[in-house]
Amino acid sequence: MRSMTQNVDPSMMMRFGGGGGGFSLDNMPESTTQKMLLYFDENSTVLTIDPFAEESSASNNSGNRMNIRGGAGGGARGGNFGGGRGGAMQMNVVGGAPRGRVNNNSKVFYQDLKKGTSNVQLEIDEKYIISDSLNNITWRFTDEYREIAGFECRRVNGSTPDSLYLVAFYTDQIPVSAGPALSSGLPGMILGLAIPEMHIQYWATKVDYTNDTTPNDWKDKKASAITLDDFVKSFGRIFQRGRDSNTARRQIQEQLIY
Repeated sequence: MRSMTQNVDPSMMMRFGGGGGGFSLDNMPESTTQKMLLYFDENSTVLTIDPFAEESSASNNSGNRMNIRGGAGGGARGGNFGGGRGGAMQMNVVGGAPRGRVNNNSKVFYQDLKKGTSNVQLEIDEKYIISDSLNNITWRFTDEYREIAGFECRRVNGSTPDSLYLVAFYTDQIPVSAGPALSSGLPGMILGLAIPEMHIQYWATKVDYTNDTTPNDWKDKKASAITLDDFVKSFGRIFQRGRDSNTARRQIQEQLIY
């Protein structure tokens, strides 16, 4: 944004409040942080904005924080999941969806880990539930490790079919192959996820265990069900930003999902 405004006519900037105490890049934070909850069990996950957390911003903030409350009767650290029990992850996200409870029409991400499908509930001109298969992410393991929320996590580098680069840190101490932003496919839970191209990061801050399964009240009954392919056909032009039609799917994924 700074490079774009260097060659702008000062009189044009004045129209938008620049120099008059209005719009100023110097007053804009470099990043914002949102707290989110990722509910999970061995069959599914639900990601939503934490309804009880205040949104914050900080100029020196480097990314998101993510608290994870998972269920396994207290035995998840040893990989002892069973009985269909689950829990939830609480995380902070740079950017994100409108805030709200799981069942009050907020933006929600759902993964069915058994069927390999996903749903994203959001509102544009009306409410939609967009269905698709889970991203087939190609992961490359590294020998880098770091501790996140008290868990030893291993770094892996990933690439989506649309060539979006991801960096993830997962732990096999929580044996659920899932994570934030519809990420999955690793032998454990993703506690840290970075999408460098989009300047987005997710970091777990806390893990609590419960015997609760993933909540199933997240769907808005008034939302229209649509597949991602049909959504791309209907709304692709809006998200292409002048690019060729082959990028419409990725543009929608970037702007609506991540």
